[in-house]
Amino acid sequence: MKENSIYAVIDTNVIVSAFLAKSTASSPAKVFFALYEGTIGLLYNDEILEEYINVLSRKKFNFAQEDIMNFISFVKEFGLDSERISSNEYFPDPKDVVFYEVALSRESSFLVTGNIRHFPTSPIVISPAEMVALIERLER
Repeated sequence: MKENSIYAVIDTNVIVSAFLAKSTASSPAKVFFALYEGTIGLLYNDEILEEYINVLSRKKFNFAQEDIMNFISFVKEFGLDSERISSNEYFPDPKDVVFYEVALSRESSFLVTGNIRHFPTSPIVISPAEMVALIERLER
């Protein structure tokens, strides 16, 4: 990780969008590459890893198992295995709670999602485009 890394939990929908991206210029792809460059310090836990594997392995996506496992190996090696911090916020989908609660585990971290409406209104919940803008501001 770089010295001035931004810490974030990346929602599964952003990872899927990055895998599907036809262009490296898309915001999800830029977020994905920022993980590999060490610009984003990825926060995760076992529940998040399990969701990444389950969703990325769906037949409808047809992602290569090797690519999925390479990504999971990267997360385990370079990400930060983090605890959940309990939240009393309401979530339309209970499966989303873990992403938010892991993001709460580190001060000044973010939750990057393509489904902002699924999460509480909070300055830590941002879109991939907002994360890209944040990275670009920090690199200036």
